[in-house]
Amino acid sequence: MAWTQVYDPVGGAVLSALVAGIPLISLFYMLAVRRSKGHYAAAVAVILSLILAVAVWGMPAGTAFSALVFGSAFGIFPIVWIVITAVWVYNMTVESGEFEYIKESLARLTDDRRLQAIFIAFAFGSFIEGTAGFGTPVAITAAMLVGLASARCTPQAFV
Repeated sequence: MAWTQVYDPVGGAVLSALVAGIPLISLFYMLAVRRSKGHYAAAVAVILSLILAVAVWGMPAGTAFSALVFGSAFGIFPIVWIVITAVWVYNMTVESGEFEYIKESLARLTDDRRLQAIFIAFAFGSFIEGTAGFGTPVAITAAMLVGLASARCTPQAFV
């Protein structure tokens, strides 16, 4: 069944944009104001998107559900790829003993925790981005920062 998207379903570009923004606004509201868990807020936004697609834009329910499944798979695949790659790189460096070597090398550059954080976040993070991609540095460099901070961390260490 062919479905032609209507770009102005409620009679004006501004009003249509506001209606299209309802899921995003609800996501921000639930996260920032109600302080809901992320997966609950995301589920509400997805359900609202599905309802609006069918009720306001006139998308067939089957097509809307197919778009939901395709979008979910398209979003989940890179995240799973990031986690698997990050865990593999982390385990490889820990098993080979290189993780301690890297951590000690970065810790020896300077005693200033702020500079260590910059070195890890940008220099080491760029290296990991080149090897794994997708934003894996967030997972690996966060573990490095926690490891450095737990070694001899005081509340004033990062001030």
